[in-house]
Amino acid sequence: MATKAFGATGVDQPLEPLSIERRQPGPTDVQIAIAYCGVCHSDLHQVRAEWEGTLYPCVPGHEIVGHVTAVGDAVSRHKVGDTVGVGCLVDSCQHCGSCAEGLEQYCENGFTLTYNSATPDAPGHTLGGYAEDIVVDEKFVLKITHADDQLAAVAPLLCAGITTYSPLKHWGAGPGKKVGIVGIGGLGHMGVKIAHALGAHVVAFTTSESKRQDALDLGADEVVVSRNAAEMGEHAGSFDMILDTVAASHQLDDYVTLLKRDGTLVLVGAPDQPHPSPNVMNMILGRRQIAGSLIGGLPETQEMLDFCAEHGITASIEMIAIQDIEAAYDRMQRSDVKYRFVIDTKSLAA
Repeated sequence: MATKAFGATGVDQPLEPLSIERRQPGPTDVQIAIAYCGVCHSDLHQVRAEWEGTLYPCVPGHEIVGHVTAVGDAVSRHKVGDTVGVGCLVDSCQHCGSCAEGLEQYCENGFTLTYNSATPDAPGHTLGGYAEDIVVDEKFVLKITHADDQLAAVAPLLCAGITTYSPLKHWGAGPGKKVGIVGIGGLGHMGVKIAHALGAHVVAFTTSESKRQDALDLGADEVVVSRNAAEMGEHAGSFDMILDTVAASHQLDDYVTLLKRDGTLVLVGAPDQPHPSPNVMNMILGRRQIAGSLIGGLPETQEMLDFCAEHGITASIEMIAIQDIEAAYDRMQRSDVKYRFVIDTKSLAA
């Protein structure tokens, strides 16, 4: 079926209106009218071929919230009219060890991304949420219980929310734990909100004094300006966990030295250039660890959505029309957004 969308037809082309084809719902499929789609930094990297392997036409978008308009005969988890979400994944092998544990993001045979992954559907690769509709297997469709007036701000939870929730849960953020969040952007602001709701003592790290009050308003108990050596030194050897959301190359040693014995620095930001090699002695002397984390599986993503609904957590957003996406990308590169753009897909009808 033909669907209005916005995407790019080549590496040097701006995003523009497109007509794309979606498959008719199969027995286990859910058809969704997209109401809102968050704008992730990954969208910019992929559509502009800053990451390898971009397939054109490229329709980005993996922070999708909408309403079910049709279901296949075998669908049992969703019904027409339900409010649902779709995140970064729309398929995985479903039979490897990771998939069996509900860790589809670590599928050992390769998962299918919401856009730019091979698929039997036309045009041979997946097309994302900058569109009016999408068709997804029910296993990869999530229930949303937030109030209707919060739905736009729920969209970024499907990526930014789960990218921070998963490591915070895995490394035990909670009461009695001191947790650092490095970077107060699209990911970091969600990390502060979620770590605070989990009951941890939250310290936000920012390079900018101007973000101090913003971080406190988000729920941080303390704020450290990372360029201030004295402020950094006051926290040496005191953190159970630090979640590093920064997507630019920087010195990891600055944060490793702040960890307690057995503390962990978890990286979720993906820089385009490698971080400088850390000083191994900083890790050896404190049995400290540097680790990484990738989004979350479907069960954990549903858990995150339910947790956020229970605690009244949404992303801090700026709503845009799809026609303003190029300007939004440019602003996002300058970190000129608090803290996530969200597309109102009604604008596709304009």
